[in-house]
Amino acid sequence: MGGVLLVVPSAPITHAVAPEAVLERAEERAEGLAETILPAAGPNLRMLVIVNPYATTVSDRLKNLVVYALRGRYDVEAVDTEAQSHATEICRDAAAAGYDVVVAFGGDGTVNEAANGLAGSDTPLTCLPGGATNVFGRILGIPNDVVDATEHLLRMADSFEPRLVDTGLVNGRHFTFSSGIGLDASVVERVDRHPRLKARLGQYYFTYAAIGTFNRRYLISPPRFRVEVNGDALDGVTMIVQNCDPFTYFGRRPIRICEGADLDDGAISLSVLKRATPLELATVIPRVFSARAETVGRHRQIEAFPSVGSAHVTSLDERPLPVQVDGDYIGDFDEVVYGVAPRSLAVVS
Repeated sequence: MGGVLLVVPSAPITHAVAPEAVLERAEERAEGLAETILPAAGPNLRMLVIVNPYATTVSDRLKNLVVYALRGRYDVEAVDTEAQSHATEICRDAAAAGYDVVVAFGGDGTVNEAANGLAGSDTPLTCLPGGATNVFGRILGIPNDVVDATEHLLRMADSFEPRLVDTGLVNGRHFTFSSGIGLDASVVERVDRHPRLKARLGQYYFTYAAIGTFNRRYLISPPRFRVEVNGDALDGVTMIVQNCDPFTYFGRRPIRICEGADLDDGAISLSVLKRATPLELATVIPRVFSARAETVGRHRQIEAFPSVGSAHVTSLDERPLPVQVDGDYIGDFDEVVYGVAPRSLAVVS
């Protein structure tokens, strides 16, 4: 029976911590922070906090403590999301209402929806970590601990300097750091179907899902596509697209796939896996964990396209292609068009 040799980076193996224990510790620390905050003397910036109540490390008590602390320096309103794409609608309204800043308190999916609502406006986006990985917030330099991140936002009020960054585009939808077609997106789809396991096991469940998904869907006759970029055409089974670096994190370790990915260079970067066999993946995985995109790009089955403006992808066998954006599965498509929206999103961190 075929399988994948999974090479895990050399690091101490630790048991996954139950989300309930993580929340309890975060709530205790947030309560301590809230007790120390004194109101600012002058007028405060208007802040809207968008909370995903179903995010991995978010609870009502933690939300209330964080909002109470932030009110020491900001004029804060908080609203919970109630359905998919709700954060996008809220953010469009917030931009029209003239809020000074919007905080996405949740995982990268919440951040993506918020970015789609704020792109093209003057209202800046920032983040509080509430998900399993919180990639975009970490890229912006926001701590991955919710209490430390709250303190970071409180200090930010003294040096509030929004800046403009690029977003990637996939079929017209903005993404903040990455997108993927093929095996990557199929793994995300499977993980999204089991949110409790995702919350409890984190990156270890992603690893388990990757092995199972490969064996079931990509070991024999995987969906294939053709990507056209820079006048060239290339066939493959998986493609990663990055708007900035890194692609994601495995614990504290950054995972770097695409060369030349930067938040403000007006381009996206691509890596295409041409074949996916157990033998090939056994040599790809150690390179993925090397934290060096150039090492990944030198693999014989990977073609790198750094700093491009667009790419066009079509299915070669009439099977629609699974697509993920910023770690969320968004559906299957016969055709996928990638691009970049330079300086389209205001952020502050």
